[in-house]
Amino acid sequence: MDLKLDWLLNALVSSIVFTTVGIGFFVVAFFLIQKLTPFSIRKEIEEDHNTAMAIVLAAIILGIAMIVSAAVHG
Repeated sequence: MDLKLDWLLNALVSSIVFTTVGIGFFVVAFFLIQKLTPFSIRKEIEEDHNTAMAIVLAAIILGIAMIVSAAVHG
């Protein structure tokens, strides 16, 4: 029973660490995208209803998610 509890605790800690690292990568990537673009991403998507910009941002987020997922999977 003690071995299962240790395994569960180890899995829980690993999940929390990888979740934190993944969210950190998303935050850094979003701020980099915001700083590198010459226009406001929020204004383009929310006010101007720029669907193409939303699709590009979603593709970047999915790409980062795939990289984090591959790193977690090993």
